[in-house]
Amino acid sequence: MTATNPAQSGARQQPRLVAENRQARHNYFIEDTVQAGIMLQGWEVKAILAGQANFNGGSAFVKFEGGEAWLDALTVTPLASSDKGLLVDRQPLRRRKLLLKKQELKKLERRVLERGYTVVPLALTYTGKLKVDLGLARGKKLADKRETVKARDLDRETQRQLRSM
Repeated sequence: MTATNPAQSGARQQPRLVAENRQARHNYFIEDTVQAGIMLQGWEVKAILAGQANFNGGSAFVKFEGGEAWLDALTVTPLASSDKGLLVDRQPLRRRKLLLKKQELKKLERRVLERGYTVVPLALTYTGKLKVDLGLARGKKLADKRETVKARDLDRETQRQLRSM
């Protein structure tokens, strides 16, 4: 008997982008990326897959406490149908623990202690399991943001010129 479901056959699914933190790439230079698991409750998984998660306008961040990494300011809006039979309160803006290997955790924590670095969530992806893409980032100054916008506009204009030919 062969399995028709890719999750049952052991084949990896293509990653599906569930939510993206677009402000992170605007406000920070992303120097390194890491993928981490995230501890969620059942109703949160359903809500995230239904598109009810957001990074609060780019203000979500990762905090290191007690040798663990925590994701702050990720809002998961509960679905209307998820309150049936639920005995605990649903908290849309609670802290969620990130699941990283010790080596990755220590590396990120060491870099954050350096001046100017932070860890920001870049996206939520689904490949049979929900994962968070984290970026080791350094803040952009206003002039850097202006240069990025100018470069993007110039690139857009050249693409228009090439299409018109």
